[in-house]
Amino acid sequence: MHATFPLLRDTDFPKLRRRELETLQVNLGYRCNQTCQHCHVNAGPARKEMMDADMAAMVVDVVRARSIRVLDLTGGAPELNPQFRRMVVAARAAGARVIDRCNLTVLSEAGQEGLDEFLAQQQVEVVASLPCYSKDNVDAQRGEGVFERSIEGLQRLNKLGYGQGGTELILNLVYNPLGPYLPPSQTDLEREYRRILGERFGVVFNRLFTIANMPIQRFGSMLISRGEFAGYMQLLRDAYRPENVDGVMCRSLISVDWEGNLYDCDFNQMLGLPLGGKSPASPRRHLRDLLRDDDGKFDRAAIAVADHCYGCTAGQGSSCGGALRAA
Repeated sequence: MHATFPLLRDTDFPKLRRRELETLQVNLGYRCNQTCQHCHVNAGPARKEMMDADMAAMVVDVVRARSIRVLDLTGGAPELNPQFRRMVVAARAAGARVIDRCNLTVLSEAGQEGLDEFLAQQQVEVVASLPCYSKDNVDAQRGEGVFERSIEGLQRLNKLGYGQGGTELILNLVYNPLGPYLPPSQTDLEREYRRILGERFGVVFNRLFTIANMPIQRFGSMLISRGEFAGYMQLLRDAYRPENVDGVMCRSLISVDWEGNLYDCDFNQMLGLPLGGKSPASPRRHLRDLLRDDDGKFDRAAIAVADHCYGCTAGQGSSCGGALRAA
């Protein structure tokens, strides 16, 4: 796989500082039951990295100690971590809103029986990947049979009340472009998703999030192999909108890897760029440092930036919560 950080290191992206820390986004491991072309984590069934019980307990300690408002669980497939359900229960008991970034097919994996009922019981917000409403496009990007299993997963969640009016069970979908271009208007695409999924499959959901593909890990390496990396970066730079800078997710979020190391966002984690660091060789901060922080210095710290940050600020903007403004 091609290394992308050397192509992203030199940047003129604006300097940023974090505001109040609200969200702890925790990667529970890189193991996944899918292997997707656009994956910036390079996750897959062969990955072995997985957060252990001690580190999972420390995550919950941080949630309690810092009164973290949102615990955002990601992977890989976060549900494949044996600590997943225990963490969810503890974080919900501590008053945190919990997000599960779910690929939908994990709901029908062996050993995951009752996962959908568990999520509903704990009122976990599900953010579900569905990069298109077309079977051919989804299977081409994510693997044969993924679309049908994804629709089945959505229908199961709907039956439990997810995405239905009058319930507190939130079901949001995520769209990623199939190639090196920006997402279309989130508002327009959400309307089309709602119509087609409803008419063809009876599926309902709350929101659609459009997220730009980042030129890192598997997707970035693919761009390099095809000679498209420079062109995609130019696209992101040309579409830069300075008004999006204020809303990027790193202003209120810290990302945590499976070993407890801290990063300014999930994308920096995949580049190995530590919290506030200038290169992967910079000193690392750890979850235990969040427990020791008495003066709130994490809330005012400088954020590590590189050229891939243009992916979050191009066009309508992009974050883990979708577009930052109307296209």
